[in-house]
Amino acid sequence: MTGVDADLLERVRRRLAVEAGAGTASPGPAVIADAIRAESAGLLGDTDLLAALRYLQTEMVGVGRLEVLLADPEVTDVLVVGPRVWADRGDGPELTDVTFDDEASVRRLAARLALGAGRRLDDAQPWVDGRLAGVGRNAAQVRLHAVIPPLAPDGTCISLRVLRSATHDYRALVDSGSIAAEVSRLVADVIAARLAFLVVGGTGAGKTTVLGSLLGLAEPTQRILCVEDAPELDPRHPHVVRLVARAANVEGVGEVTVRMLVRQALRMRPDRIVVGEVRGAEVIDLLTALNTGHEGCAGTLHANSIAEVPARMEALAALGGMGRTALHSQLGPAIQVILGVARTAGGQRRLAEIGVVERDDSGLVRVVPAWCADGGFTDRRASLERLVGRRS
Repeated sequence: MTGVDADLLERVRRRLAVEAGAGTASPGPAVIADAIRAESAGLLGDTDLLAALRYLQTEMVGVGRLEVLLADPEVTDVLVVGPRVWADRGDGPELTDVTFDDEASVRRLAARLALGAGRRLDDAQPWVDGRLAGVGRNAAQVRLHAVIPPLAPDGTCISLRVLRSATHDYRALVDSGSIAAEVSRLVADVIAARLAFLVVGGTGAGKTTVLGSLLGLAEPTQRILCVEDAPELDPRHPHVVRLVARAANVEGVGEVTVRMLVRQALRMRPDRIVVGEVRGAEVIDLLTALNTGHEGCAGTLHANSIAEVPARMEALAALGGMGRTALHSQLGPAIQVILGVARTAGGQRRLAEIGVVERDDSGLVRVVPAWCADGGFTDRRASLERLVGRRS
């Protein structure tokens, strides 16, 4: 806290809340200082006034005391449970020195962040899922999720995912070992041959980074339509058009889904359609696009291995009413290559598997490994090279 009376700080906080309710913008230093003087009847000395000002600025402006964590370029996630705060720098969540005074201060922060995302967070709406723009000193895009008691009995939970643009160059990934040198030429040939591919992996494995670098290898004359739930893809390519989904507003209207945007992308003369993450019924529209002459399309998919891709896509297609047989009949000719990424025990993100999509005797699709980081090439290498050769 500060050396200033807690009751005074609470009165100042209430005064500022009333002014904000009357239409005043987020309070600046001068507004906060005036409120402190008014509530203390001018009896505070300069030292106490500055201490109260610093404390209230932290409590009432922006992301408050989480600012120092979100400004760290290594931090990907900030997680708050009650007064405790964790940060993930690539090796899993670690408890930080940042703490909150009490549950009330965490809840106030959560409510303020929800408001910044155009949402509400209260007893009638006890959770929020949204996106914050221009957060912290680095003006980062941040995905917000928060849930309050009694749904979260251990205290208000805030989850912040920092969305940094994936602008890594393909050559840089090869030089760093994220993409093994022995397959770097073959992977580049997959892009040049305009084979359709998915990048799959777990949370934080580097799917978006790898996808962005690969799109940078596309011919400069090709028009790439990127459809995302949050703006992360930023490939180094001269002709990229980005479409970003929009959640519903406080009244529950105005939502624009990824599936809607995929349909719009089909009408925008694309050479390649890219879905930042296939996570719902938009998989049906993506497969439709892939089967109507749009070669070289791509996307990312949350799956722990390339072998899980067919089952994962079955589940997503079911959300849109597509059955298993129909999904496999579309998937077979639509996708040729699956790239699996993973995070090593040391925290490095790397290309771990390359798979070829094949159809078995029953008509169902399976993904067969052509290369593994720990075992090298398999007998399916020739199949992959034939695919590249035919398209080239």
